Amino acid sequence: MTGPEHYREAERLLDRAHHYTYGDGGDPITGTAFATEAAAHATLALAAATALADAGAYDGMPIEDYNAWRNAASAVADDKVGENQ
Repeated sequence: MTGPEHYREAERLLDRAHHYTYGDGGDPITGTAFATEAAAHATLALAAATALADAGAYDGMPIEDYNAWRNAASAVADDKVGENQ
């Protein structure tokens, strides 16, 4: 799983956690399990983003990785920077 995929999965799992904890699901134990799994995915996404944005990296993050992160985390989806469209 890539960093952006971990990020998206964390968002999806948090939505499920909210449903079971506060919504119609009415099962806080399941909600807690989803929230815990979401936290693990969010941590892995953060680790990937941090590694790619290493201050010691000579050229910075490759444009393909930047675009994947931008599409995962941005309100503006599927925009590509630095590529011919």
